[in-house]
Amino acid sequence: MAEFDVDREVARAGEQADRTAERARERFERAGSVAGRAESANGAISVEVAPGGLLTDVRLTHAALRGGSEAVAQQIMELAERATRRAGDRMYGSLSPVLGKDGEKHLARLGYEPLPDDDEDEAPLPGHGGR
Repeated sequence: MAEFDVDREVARAGEQADRTAERARERFERAGSVAGRAESANGAISVEVAPGGLLTDVRLTHAALRGGSEAVAQQIMELAERATRRAGDRMYGSLSPVLGKDGEKHLARLGYEPLPDDDEDEAPLPGHGGR
């Protein structure tokens, strides 16, 4: 029966984790921000979220405020949800090549999934050059 060298296995796992982390860092450098952005059709409201949905920016024009606070709040929530899907798609696109097939499953469990090709979120936003 072959001996199991715990120290060697731990060192090997650490090296593999370091290589994966370096590849992920390189992918993020090339891809740029993984934030998700969305704006209303009339451009009166725009939001930006970090992966996971944390709002990092909300912009309103005076026209947005004419609809009343409930309508503005509802639209911000809808836009934040769309932006969160976009951020998840960007995170998935950045990490899935690094993590491999099993990594894709883990990313999906975290809510980072690719957007379907026919998803309305695929359309680039005006002035944002893409997702």
